[in-house]
Amino acid sequence: MRNYGILNRSRYIRTSFVILVAVFSMVVIVMPTPSQSRGAGESLADLVEQISPAVVNIVTTVTLPGTLDLGPIVPDGSPLEDLFEDFQNNQDGGPRRRGNALGSGFVISADGYIVTNNHVIVDADEILIEFFDGDSLVASIVGRDEKTDIAVLKVNSETPLSFVQFGDSDIARVGDWVLAIGNPLGQGFSVSAGIISARNRSLSGSYDDFIQTDAAINRGNSGGPLFNMDGDVIGVNTVILSPTGGSIGIGFSMSSAVVSRVVDQLIEHGETRRGWLGVRIQDVSDDIAAALDMEKTMGALVTDVLDGPAGDAGILPGDVIVTFDGTEVADTRALVRMVGDADVGKAVRVIVFREGKSHTILVNLGRLEEVDVTSLMPPMAEEPAPMILNVLTLGPLSFENLNRFGLSDYSDGVLVLNVERLSEAFEKGVRAGDIITEVGQQTVNSPEDVETEIAAAKAGGQTTVLLLLHRNGEKRFVAIPLGQ
Repeated sequence: MRNYGILNRSRYIRTSFVILVAVFSMVVIVMPTPSQSRGAGESLADLVEQISPAVVNIVTTVTLPGTLDLGPIVPDGSPLEDLFEDFQNNQDGGPRRRGNALGSGFVISADGYIVTNNHVIVDADEILIEFFDGDSLVASIVGRDEKTDIAVLKVNSETPLSFVQFGDSDIARVGDWVLAIGNPLGQGFSVSAGIISARNRSLSGSYDDFIQTDAAINRGNSGGPLFNMDGDVIGVNTVILSPTGGSIGIGFSMSSAVVSRVVDQLIEHGETRRGWLGVRIQDVSDDIAAALDMEKTMGALVTDVLDGPAGDAGILPGDVIVTFDGTEVADTRALVRMVGDADVGKAVRVIVFREGKSHTILVNLGRLEEVDVTSLMPPMAEEPAPMILNVLTLGPLSFENLNRFGLSDYSDGVLVLNVERLSEAFEKGVRAGDIITEVGQQTVNSPEDVETEIAAAKAGGQTTVLLLLHRNGEKRFVAIPLGQ
């Protein structure tokens, strides 16, 4: 019986093992392999075949300055000397040499609207569009925008053109596969693939919203499309970072969220029409938020109000803009985008934090292109930082003091005469010649006023106080800790 039992158990084990192997085999068959994930091993040929006809090469003809130098060709005393001299003289004011530049673009409508970078076509005398099927057409400029480096062209075709559509770049995620098609180094209709490496990159512009990708982008790719795996354009390839001039896997495409709006305006108006608030702003640091008794660090701090919509509506220096048209403002960059995207002339509700309370202000937006200001640019100076007051030497705005620093246009405030070089204030950028006009959002006109306001802040239990500094016509707030 015991042997029989062992035999039965061994049969049971063998049977169970066979069943487990069968189940495991089923699991292996059902589970996706790496080659089944989009972009990892699956061919992109079908997608490329679908979208390539809408991608174009752009060849621009540009007039180059200068004349031909024929001096070395003809030796002195040659019988041809007079002939070549007359030829060279005729070059002055006559036809000059011309050069070609190459770029990329893509068709967005069957009737021939094409998107590219502004720097691809700027100063061009003639723009030639080369299509995937070998045809070519001359294009005209519909409109261009230097701030986002976007331009819209138009060609007239006897037949409808293949085109692509903009996708939603806001839902794109880091790690998503993307495809770039363009004319790198003159090698037309070249395809490269990669992933989104980062989003919401800002390089130098107020309206930057770049998608960073490791898909190979080189010279000539400028203006070409960055596609998602659905064949929608989520970016326009614009710039690369490279010490060599070639791709090292750090390329930037302006997001479709920015481009699509610019394109619509260029097609409708031939120019952009961005909203304008009329303020100078800076980010709110943790120190400033604490000094203003804000619950969290957010918003855009108004350093100056220009003649315009904000001033007319009652926004004041020292206000923190926390909500714009129903959307919370994270920082200055966010506010710049919101205002720029808003319709010109629109009445928007702006919520500001002022003296511990929220105030709602209705502002009728102006148009940025109609004013010559850089008011929406965050200050390029260093971030405001804490400093100790007893390392500063303050003085009145006397003629002698102002003349010492070459100042003459100030009548209100207190002059910083000296800052100790080993102090934190000096390290953070506070300098002699700065003028303090407010302490704790109260106007000051003498060192005694400064002392009074600081004493009042201490008596009120504050640990930091806000100063408004003027330098070279610019204003900025600095939060400083109060000495014990």
